[in-house]
Amino acid sequence: MGSLLVLWRPILEILFIWIILYSLIRFFQGTRALQVLLGLLILAVIFNIAKVLELHTINWVLTKLFAVGVLAFLIIFQPELRRALARIGQNTMFGPFLKRGGTVDEVVQACEHLSRSKIGALIAIERDVGLKNYIESGLAIDAKVSSELLITLFFPNTPTHDGGVIVQGDRITSCGSLFPLSQSHELSRSLGTRHRAAVGLTEETDAVCAVVSEETGAISVSVYGKLTRDLDGESLRRVLTSLFRPAERPKGWSEFWQKNWKKLRTESE
Repeated sequence: MGSLLVLWRPILEILFIWIILYSLIRFFQGTRALQVLLGLLILAVIFNIAKVLELHTINWVLTKLFAVGVLAFLIIFQPELRRALARIGQNTMFGPFLKRGGTVDEVVQACEHLSRSKIGALIAIERDVGLKNYIESGLAIDAKVSSELLITLFFPNTPTHDGGVIVQGDRITSCGSLFPLSQSHELSRSLGTRHRAAVGLTEETDAVCAVVSEETGAISVSVYGKLTRDLDGESLRRVLTSLFRPAERPKGWSEFWQKNWKKLRTESE
């Protein structure tokens, strides 16, 4: 029993440390703190190598650097740490993502209405890469996604009309956010700031951006830096469904198998 415990103890310790590091990286993904955290991890690896090789000077320098660096990290990235700790106590990170009748339908309905009214809009839907830095550039809100709220946020002559809305899961987390403009020469010169912002954001992240043109009312969608233009509501729905909703069982699937199972049993008898 004692030998078994000695064997499993280092495995459990390594697994525990790996889970902590993975969770920290997931929490800080998409923020400035992630790069600093990775830098600290690299320094920790160098510190251990220097300790094993008995490089005393490097070991002394890194020891002093860690003492100051950890404190500076806690001070500079205090907002990110506060949000990460708050997120631990929430169940939203384990909740369902974009269910049927949920975010996709609300976004499509809003885009269709805005398109008919020729009201410009830019909606970014987060996927794996975090958009926290862009959320901070706008007005932070926390509201369930609804077509009515999206339409209201883009209503002309309001402070949030010209910025972008960011959606995380089934929540609207910011409005009036600023996105980076694409410098791609492949884009048509006729495209305005919203379309270039949509392409720019999807060039840097894996988010999906839906855009409504203020001049023509045309609906476009941008994914991985590629812009697809002149979509109708149903086309937009298909694109978002393919990106966010898992494949569903065909309608009548259970009835099909029940019918054929009875047929197989009859033939075998």
